[in-house]
Formats: sequence, structure tokens, C-alpha cells
Amino acid sequence: MNTPVFPSQSLAARLLRGAGVTTLGFVATQGLRFASNLILARLLFPEAFGLMALVSVVLVGAVMMSDAGIGQSVRQSPRGDDPVYLDTAWTMQVIRGAVLWAVVAALAWPAAWFFEAPELRLLLTVAGVTLFLAGLEPIKVDLAYRHLRIGRVTMIDLVAQVAGLVLMVVLAWVMRSVWALIVGMVLTSALRLALYHLLLPGRAGRLGWEAPAAQELFGFGIWIFLSSAFGFLLAQGDKLVFGRYLGMAELGLYNIAWFLASFPTLLAGALTGALLLPAYRIARSEGAAARARLFGLRRVLTAAILGALLVLVLIGPWIVSVLYDARYLGAGQILVWVALMQMWPLIGLTYDQAALAAGDSRAFFRVIALRASVQMLALVVGMHWGGLPGALAGLAIAAILVHPATIWIARRHGVWDPWHDLGAAVVATAITVAALGGG
Repeated sequence: MNTPVFPSQSLAARLLRGAGVTTLGFVATQGLRFASNLILARLLFPEAFGLMALVSVVLVGAVMMSDAGIGQSVRQSPRGDDPVYLDTAWTMQVIRGAVLWAVVAALAWPAAWFFEAPELRLLLTVAGVTLFLAGLEPIKVDLAYRHLRIGRVTMIDLVAQVAGLVLMVVLAWVMRSVWALIVGMVLTSALRLALYHLLLPGRAGRLGWEAPAAQELFGFGIWIFLSSAFGFLLAQGDKLVFGRYLGMAELGLYNIAWFLASFPTLLAGALTGALLLPAYRIARSEGAAARARLFGLRRVLTAAILGALLVLVLIGPWIVSVLYDARYLGAGQILVWVALMQMWPLIGLTYDQAALAAGDSRAFFRVIALRASVQMLALVVGMHWGGLPGALAGLAIAAILVHPATIWIARRHGVWDPWHDLGAAVVATAITVAALGGG
């Protein structure tokens, strides 16, 4: 019998503690990022943020186009505490990290040509080191998430983030170049890796291979791989399209606006990834009472994110005018559009995690593929007919069009909450109509 690294406690206790730790860590990290962003905006220039947006597109694309769901597998598998299974998973992760670095280096030239940005050739090759370092992160990180013991992981991430942001600011002051951001990324990844190995309890992982474990990982991961490929289009499709159609300065303004407007939804993503997948897995065995608590958590989370987005709609342009210099003022109105667009996907918040918790990665893939296809079509059509505002409106319309598929996956796993969806839709509609009517 395999003994879990972490002792068992009630779902409610772990959810509350996990939610608190994740929220505090996220708020602290984003606050530091915000402060450093303000400083970097004065030391650098809008084009630098445009270049970093393109670097991010390629790095995230490489990661998501190759995601085999190793972390999700460890978090939901019955064998998730088995050392043999964990060693196989870690070996796959290490190999993937090395391959990704090589792939990004190979993509640097065609990416520079596609986006008409020659600087990307060397920037991407160096930035790809972060993918190799991520592949070396110990498997005990996923074990901590599996058992909702994420306090130390969050603290390590926060320390690495603080050190990295301070370093980026110093480098930007000295170099006055986008290279300050690239070098800072690599050094932050290296520090995080070292802290994980030194400070987290449990086995770090060893090179090893077991055929049944690999078969389970591949069987679950094939649909995660396909889902992540389409998930890349969901997460980065906007920058992919805008990087082709917009100039570097305008793309930099969009990146600033997205950075500010994404705080609430990134928090939702952090809570969902850290808590909801293991919570759904646990709730499946604890019955209706645990599921009711999850319904309540989802409603509170959605209400909080909608409230935060409303604040950004109301005072976003003022925030930009006060905190940024004249070069960035165009980001104010873009921020309002982005905040309105991000309200609509909240209607189906967390339903996909229920499918992953049940091991139903195939149904998860079907919904993600549909969402990505509709969203990319809406982006391109919206950009063609209405420019940047039209493209952002297309994102909101796409979220509405694919919601029936989200309902399907929620009903399939017994977690659909129609009152949640209706309430979120009504609030999002009211805010959007008021904002557009008043603007």
C-alpha cells in the first residue's frame, strides 16, 4: 500500500486553507508585478512590451502544444502517490522540457519572419531556457497540489517572483533594453527550481520508467495534449492575431491593458487550477454535501471576479492616466474593452475541471476544441470588420455561442448549476450595456 505524503483532512478545511493561501499568494505576486510593471514602463518603451508579448506567445504555444497532462494525471490518478508512477511521470517531464527548448530555438527564425520582428531570433532562443528549467522541477510540486497542501509551494513561487521582479527592474535600469526582461525570466526560473528542490518535502523524482504507468499517463494525456493545443488558441489567440495585424507599439499598449484587466481572471484561473480539480476528485467520493459546497464556492468566486472587473470598467482609464506616462494613455480604453470581454467566459467557470477530475479528458478536449475554433474565427472576423474593438467583441460573442457545450460537459458530470450561469449572464449583460451605452 502506498502511503500519501500528506495526511487526510476534510475537504472543506483543505478548500478554505487552499483558497486562502492561493489568493494571498496571487494578490502579493500580482501586486509586485504591478509595481514593477509601472517602473519598467518608465525605464523601457511600448515596443518592448510588444516584443515580450510575442515571446510569450511562442513560449506558451510550445508548452501548450506539447502538454501531456502530467501534472493533471498525478493530481487525479489513483496511483498518484506511487513512487514508480511518479518517477515515470517525472522522466516524461524532463524529456519534454529538453525537447521544448530545442523546438523554440528552431522556431525563432520563422517566428521573427511571421511577426516581422528580427529581434525575436535571439530573444526566443535564450527565453527557451525557461522551458528546460521547468522540466526539471520536482514531482513533489504536483503531489502538494494533489493533496491541497500548497502553502509552501505558494511561498516559494512568491519568493522567486519577488527576486525576479527586483532583478528585472535593476537590469532594465542598467540595460534599457528588452533583454532585461528575458534575462530576468531565466534567472527567476532557475531560482524557483532551486527553491523547490531545497524546501519542499518529499521525493524530488528520479529517472525511471514503468510501462503500465506510462500507458496510463499517455492514455489520459493524449486528450490533454489535444486540448492544450486548442487551449493555446484560447489563451494566446488574441496576441497571435494582434501580433500579425498591429504594430509593436499598439501591441505593447494592448499588452499593458491586458496585464491590468487580467488580474481578476488570472486569480480565478489560479484558484481553479490549484483547488477545483482535486476538490472535484475528492467531492466525487464525499457525496452531495461536498458538491453543494463546491457550488457555493463557484458562485462566490464568480461574483468576486465580476465585481473586480466592474471596478476596472469604471476606473480603468483613470488608473492608466494616473499611473502611466503619456506614451501609454491609449491603453485606458483598451482596458475597458478587455475587462468587458473577460466577463462572459465566467458563465461556465470551472465546469471543465469536473471532467478532468473524473478522468474524462476526451470530453474536455471536445469542449476546448470547439471553444478555440469558434474564438479564433470570431477574432479574425472581428479584427477584419471592426479592428481591435471588433476583435474583442468577437471574443465575448464566442463565449456565449459555445456555452451550450459547457452545459453539456457540466451535466455529463452532474455539476451543472443553472442559477450560477443565469446570474453571471444577467450581471455581465447589465454591465456591458451600461458601459457601452455610457461610453
